[in-house]
Amino acid sequence: MRDPVHRADRKVWRDGRFSDGARLIPEETALALTYNGGTYAVMMGTPEDLSDFAIGFSLSEGIVQSADEIETLDIVELDDGIELRMWLSAAKADLIAERRRHIAGPTGCGICGIDSIAEAVRPAAIVPQGRSFSPREIMTAMASVAPLQEINHQTRAVHAAAFWTKATGIVALREDVGRHNALDKLAGALAHDNVTANDGMVLLTSRVSVEMVQKTAAIGAPLMVAVSAPTALAVRMADAAGITLAAIARSDGFEVFTHAERIAGGLNAEEAKYVVA
Repeated sequence: MRDPVHRADRKVWRDGRFSDGARLIPEETALALTYNGGTYAVMMGTPEDLSDFAIGFSLSEGIVQSADEIETLDIVELDDGIELRMWLSAAKADLIAERRRHIAGPTGCGICGIDSIAEAVRPAAIVPQGRSFSPREIMTAMASVAPLQEINHQTRAVHAAAFWTKATGIVALREDVGRHNALDKLAGALAHDNVTANDGMVLLTSRVSVEMVQKTAAIGAPLMVAVSAPTALAVRMADAAGITLAAIARSDGFEVFTHAERIAGGLNAEEAKYVVA
C-alpha cells in the first residue's frame, strides 16, 4: 500500500537567500468507494486506515446501520488510485442503487455530488444526554491530541479527529488531508471496536461545518470540541441534535455555543463563553 507520507525536494527562501532541502508532505490519492460492483463516490484522501474510512463513510452516509452489514471489504490498489470494494446484501444494494453518484471530490469534500439542498442539510441524529464534562476534562482532552498526530508531526499538513473518554483518554485518533475523511475514519474505528460514544467527546483540529456535526451525531457523541470556529448552520444543527458544541479551543480556554448544560454541571450559554480550565 502507498506510503501516507512523501519526501519532496524544495527550495527555501529565508534570510534573504535560497537554499535547497527536502520536506515530508502528506500523500493524496483518489479513493473510490464501491458497493456491489458500482461506484458510489470518489474522494481525495490519505491512503491510510482505509478500512476505517470505508466503514465510517458507509455509516455516515446511511448506507449501512452497522459495520456488520458490510459482508466483505477489499482494498484494491490501482495505477491511479485505490478502490474500497464493499459487498452488501442484495436488499441493501437495491436501496443504494437509486442514490448512486459518481463524483470527483476535492480534498476533504464531504457532500460533493449531493443533488438537493434537502439532502445536504438533512437533520442530524438526536444524541442522548450522555455524561457531563468539566472544563478541565475538555482542556486535558484537547491537549492530548497533538502529541499523537504522527503524520502531522512530519508534514504539518493534515487534520485529525479523535475520541476521548475520562476512563481511557484518547480511545482512537485518525488523520487525513481532508477533515471529513479524518472524521469518517474515526467513525469507522469506533464502530469496528464497538465503542459506545455517549460517555466521550469528539475532538477536531479543524473548523466545524454542518456536515461535521452530522457525522458526530451519527457517531453518537454528546460533545464535540474544535480548535476553530463553527459556522452558523453548524451551530443550529448541533443545537437541534442535542450536541454540546465547543470551539475556538486554545491553551487558555474555549467557547461553548450549544447545550452548555453538559459542562461544569449546568452553565448557561452566556457563562460558558468565559469558562477556563
